[in-house]
Amino acid sequence: MLVRIVLWSLADAKTTIAELRRYLREESVDEFERVPGLRFKAWISDETTERWGAVYLFESAEAAEQPLPGRARQLIGKDPDLVEGFDLEASIEGQFELEELSRRGLAFE
Repeated sequence: MLVRIVLWSLADAKTTIAELRRYLREESVDEFERVPGLRFKAWISDETTERWGAVYLFESAEAAEQPLPGRARQLIGKDPDLVEGFDLEASIEGQFELEELSRRGLAFE
């Protein structure tokens, strides 16, 4: 399995975190639910430092190399400041009370 981390600084971007949250709700989440070989994706943000990004977990390096949907680069107006890939060494699913992890987070509040 492969983990990819992607981060942007929005300080000089064409959009805001609030606009990107709307984009998640209305478009991006639905598109990424259908990506073959994508086991998990979490969109992340830090309003204080104006950063936006995502953490992906792919079944394989081949799955990670496929073209992905989404317009984040277009909306932000530049390529990510950081794109890093890692091999997954180990994973767990912790004990939790929520029924599922899908559609959680600030974009859906």
